[in-house]
Amino acid sequence: MNQVKIFAPATVANVSCGYDAMGFALQALGDEMVFTKTDSNAVTISKIEGAKLPFEADKNVAGVVAKLMLEDSKSDFGIDIQIFKKFKPGSGLGSSAASASGSAFAINQLLGNKYSNLELTKFAMHGEVVACGSAIADNVAAAIYGGFILVRNYQPLDIVEIPSPSELVATIIHPQIEVKTEDARKVIKPEIPIKTAIAQWANVGGLISGLHTSDFDLISRSLVDYVAEPARKHLIPHFDAVKNAAIEQGALGAGISGSGPSIFALSKGVETANNVAEAMNKIYKDKNIDYKIYISRISTHGAKIINSVNASL
Repeated sequence: MNQVKIFAPATVANVSCGYDAMGFALQALGDEMVFTKTDSNAVTISKIEGAKLPFEADKNVAGVVAKLMLEDSKSDFGIDIQIFKKFKPGSGLGSSAASASGSAFAINQLLGNKYSNLELTKFAMHGEVVACGSAIADNVAAAIYGGFILVRNYQPLDIVEIPSPSELVATIIHPQIEVKTEDARKVIKPEIPIKTAIAQWANVGGLISGLHTSDFDLISRSLVDYVAEPARKHLIPHFDAVKNAAIEQGALGAGISGSGPSIFALSKGVETANNVAEAMNKIYKDKNIDYKIYISRISTHGAKIINSVNASL
């Protein structure tokens, strides 16, 4: 394989109670990227569409991940990358993670699947350092593994895949404003009361149990965030109104996607998810803020091949 075109899914991280520890991949939204082997022994980026991102490989998350993997594998070829962004950076939907995980997945394909998903996650985390200054794994792991994931530990890295009900559907509103991950992380208190921590841990356990057993009532009761949401929601216009409207229309719960500004809601079934989308639209339609609304099932897989070419260089 000398060229591969891939799809890298958008992701929702934190999932209310799982701050920096949980995430899931979206089926209907993500980026496309093309990776072509070259004989230059270098990493180049020849095309970027859909966003203003650096073409210098050392400053672009996809380029950084590609260089690390080629060096680690002692490859005898270079890579040219083309990036087609389908959703806006700074959306809270894992834009940088899509680039980083997509790069890790594609390079691994061109290397003959040398690395495991856990190793790919470690490589992709270096891209997150470039994007937001932190080697966080929730978005990139979700984009690589697909479905719901839990980052159980960082030292050593331990990613747990969590099964989820097929009826679960996400509705997301993305106000077209930017909330930088670095800024959003600064508003989180470094210490929290033990009572708050206990409540948060209990909700994480409840959410994971609900996903395993398809207990939608338990999922709903557990989608409560006592840590990040109270500190961050003021960064997102009309957050409380959107959340309340989503729940009134039958959503199991709603919260901040990643560091925002996107707001996600989880529902049982497409019909409810569509009703939630209409409710979100009513809140924002006269607020003079551009926005987009997405409805997506949870992806059953992470980054995937769209097309590949085996012609000689």
